[in-house]
Amino acid sequence: MRMLKRLSLCLAAAFVPGHMSFADERDAARFSFPAKVEIWRHSRLELVRDSDPDALQPFTTDGCSGGMSAAWEALAEQSPWFYEVFETQAPWHVCCVTHDRAYHLGGDDAAPEAGYWARLQADEALRSCVQDVGQRDSAALAAQYGRDAEEVAAIITFVSQRMYEAVRLGGWPCSGLSWRWGYGWPQCW
Repeated sequence: MRMLKRLSLCLAAAFVPGHMSFADERDAARFSFPAKVEIWRHSRLELVRDSDPDALQPFTTDGCSGGMSAAWEALAEQSPWFYEVFETQAPWHVCCVTHDRAYHLGGDDAAPEAGYWARLQADEALRSCVQDVGQRDSAALAAQYGRDAEEVAAIITFVSQRMYEAVRLGGWPCSGLSWRWGYGWPQCW
């Protein structure tokens, strides 16, 4: 079990590029094995898109994927204290819906490399949007949460980075997951 845990941590480190900027990631990805694997998966999605251009399903969203929105709502329903302080949606909920819109279509250009860069850009936009919420709304959220504004901003920045890492790791096309890149198209394997 310990060996499996170490292996999964190594894979996560290899596939999730930490605190790099978009430009740094773009340069590093040109030769990386994970980028090449992902581009191959984008080619599988391209085949699905090309085989039936009318197969795109209507847009749907689960808010913040991975159970984040569902857990937030469940806590709000179960705990009057949580609802009173945090309400029913995370302050960055709109960022997740915008991100879902990008993921639903899977980019404007079906070409594999274009899809790769579009997903990277969408994931960076999610991280940036969440960070912007922390910077823009930290004073109001601090008052609402009964915390210091700097602490709230720091926590939201931390959350934005974990969200970014999660979508980079779990958002590949043709993954079988409901929140995959191009989820509006039929599943590709």
